[in-house]
Amino acid sequence: MRDRGIRQIGWSYVAASAVLLFFVAALSAQAAEEGGNAATERANEIFKWINFAIVAAVLLWLFAKKLPAVFRGNAEKISSAITKATAAKEEAERQVREAEAKLANLQREIAALEATARRETIEEGERIRVVAQNDAKKVGIAAQAEIEAAERAARLELKALAASLAVEGAESQLAKQLTPAAQETLLDTFVKSMEGRPN
Repeated sequence: MRDRGIRQIGWSYVAASAVLLFFVAALSAQAAEEGGNAATERANEIFKWINFAIVAAVLLWLFAKKLPAVFRGNAEKISSAITKATAAKEEAERQVREAEAKLANLQREIAALEATARRETIEEGERIRVVAQNDAKKVGIAAQAEIEAAERAARLELKALAASLAVEGAESQLAKQLTPAAQETLLDTFVKSMEGRPN
């Protein structure tokens, strides 16, 4: 701000000097007209240089007044754009790092899931095999029990059949051997055995 004020004061002196030079040149030109042709040419030459100096001073003053603000504005825009671009670049780099970390974690998670799935598959296969063996043993035990029960039932049925056949055979033998005379002899023997017993 202070530099700007100093520059404005400096340009004011330049403008005042240019105006003073213009008056001096105008006076010289008038004196030269009175003094002769050679002096006129010289005065014209000086006047052209003074006009050039005045125009140059005015242009420099205008540029010094307007251009720094324009340049400052452009510099601020460029600085702002650079700051935004830097922030955008840092954000993009952060997102890339996060994506790479997630990708690395994803690969580890996939490997862990595959290992877990393999382990669980092996464990489930083992569990199914044990259950199948236990079921097979139970079926074997149940089949053996049924066989033994059927065998016992068959033996009992066979014994009953044998007993029934033995009774039938004995009855038929007894019927053949038990004639009326044999029956009478048996009855007499029974009665005699009862008689010898005390009441």
